[in-house]
Amino acid sequence: MATGNFDLNEVKRRMQGAVASLKHELGGLRTGRASASMLDPVQVEAYGSHMPLNQLATVSVPEPRLISVQVWDKSMVKPVEKAIVDSNLGLSPATEGQVLRLRIPELNEERRKELVKVAHKYAEAAKVAARHVRRDGLDVLKKLEKNHEMSEDDQKRHADEVQKATDGTIAEIDQLLAAKEKEILTV
Repeated sequence: MATGNFDLNEVKRRMQGAVASLKHELGGLRTGRASASMLDPVQVEAYGSHMPLNQLATVSVPEPRLISVQVWDKSMVKPVEKAIVDSNLGLSPATEGQVLRLRIPELNEERRKELVKVAHKYAEAAKVAARHVRRDGLDVLKKLEKNHEMSEDDQKRHADEVQKATDGTIAEIDQLLAAKEKEILTV
């Protein structure tokens, strides 16, 4: 970005990176509902390496409080079971053949409030990241104007575009947070 031109799309792309990262972090926050993405961080010791669970099994959600894990290879049932137990998700699988059933316990009020705080922390980090991108973009614009590679009018116009992109990103972050908060607090 510090070259002789300014790319608003690059600024927007970097801001969307902050949003994507937030979506991923919020997806990993456990609510009272079952979701297949809860198991995304689980790594299984398989075939001599660490593999994501979804490369060894089909994960589905047959009921709102139940996750079903259908392991493809019979010899991998125990390692998958161990990986889920060791993942600190607080889930204990009930295994029948090659299918592991994971009941999702209700969250108590205290745990819900804790999760909301964590969600707020993630959202704040995403906002800070978006503001850093804005600052970088504005710095480039100032430098281009100072070096007479851009007129003052263009610099102001681009600075407004950067601010609009930032405002849009912050609004999107707030929406994601509000939705997650509602999901966590819905009993």
